[in-house]
Amino acid sequence: MHGLLSAICILCLTTLGIMLLLKKLNQPYLIAYIIAGIILGPYVSGVFTKPDEIEIIGEIGILLLMFFLGMEINVPNNRSLLIKPVIAQSIKILLSIICALAIGYMTELSLNSMILIAVLFIFNSTAVVSEFLKKHNTLKTTLGIMILNMLIFQDLLLAPVLTILKVWDNKNFDFLQIILPILVCIAIFLLLRRVRNIQEIRLPGFFHTLESDHDMQVFSGLIICLGFGLFAETLGLSGALGSFIAGVVVGRVKSFNWLEHSLMPFKVFFTTLFFVSIGLRLDLSYLYFNIKTVLLGTFFVLASNSVMSAIIFRLLKYNWKDSWYGGALLSQTGEFGILALSVPYKTGIIEYSLYKTGLGITCLSLLFSTIWIAILKGIIEKRSLISQKN
Repeated sequence: MHGLLSAICILCLTTLGIMLLLKKLNQPYLIAYIIAGIILGPYVSGVFTKPDEIEIIGEIGILLLMFFLGMEINVPNNRSLLIKPVIAQSIKILLSIICALAIGYMTELSLNSMILIAVLFIFNSTAVVSEFLKKHNTLKTTLGIMILNMLIFQDLLLAPVLTILKVWDNKNFDFLQIILPILVCIAIFLLLRRVRNIQEIRLPGFFHTLESDHDMQVFSGLIICLGFGLFAETLGLSGALGSFIAGVVVGRVKSFNWLEHSLMPFKVFFTTLFFVSIGLRLDLSYLYFNIKTVLLGTFFVLASNSVMSAIIFRLLKYNWKDSWYGGALLSQTGEFGILALSVPYKTGIIEYSLYKTGLGITCLSLLFSTIWIAILKGIIEKRSLISQKN
């Protein structure tokens, strides 16, 4: 107990100190969580030595984060805002595959490695992007809804992709493992179409009694959020997607307006643990000996993802200002990229060096993405002001 309390106190103190510094620099706190994980991880101070265990606990934070997003987002009445993200993400998948093949051809990588690189390009960080959209009050704008819907579509793709990676070299391939998630994805799409036309969902009188009972509010909220996540996992989808759908439905129930206040502390704490676990995985000794490769790969991911996404937004008739801003937001490799690396590494599909390099690039792209977004956003605004003066 003494060791556990000491570790938690050190984590809170370290995170708080970094947050105070980032507040002065006007940077999001997600960076503080990753840096704290690096400092307290097994490769620096050794306060925490088991990243996997912390990540499992921290994934509850991702479920809560997606649950809150579902509550806040308005499902658009405009059909194009549901169809355009599918088109945009499909184009991005195609461009990601082309980019990965080009990288593999120039560096003489195996086909397995090229496919994995394409997967890393496809997925972005829902947590980082959504927090950035909320901070700058652009979550409910047309561009914000478009980007968020793309991220949700990525979460839909996660289950089939992970299933394929798990059975890559497995002779006992079960086709149903891929078909079932696809069928559920179609059902979710139809549910979103249905929900957008419903202004309010009314519940029996029992649920109104929860408004005056804080303890029941907490446990009712947790069972709704985590229960939907568990149901989605059982069907072969990501738990985060299940929690998001729960949030969309609950957001239409006025009797649950208290949920935001009841669950907010849980969301902050568990989300922090998840991003701390990402920092814990960064092997600084490997990074030191391969610094050029990892930094070059990180910059290439940020730049290429920005350009690909900007081109896609421009093709969908957004102006260049919004296109480049959207491209900056979708520049990083997402937290699910760690899963995409771990699964093929454990099954022997990719070698140790590619796993470690990919892990380093994923961690650094998450760490640097907010700075990258801020820089590109500043350049875009300056150019916009100059063009207006001229």
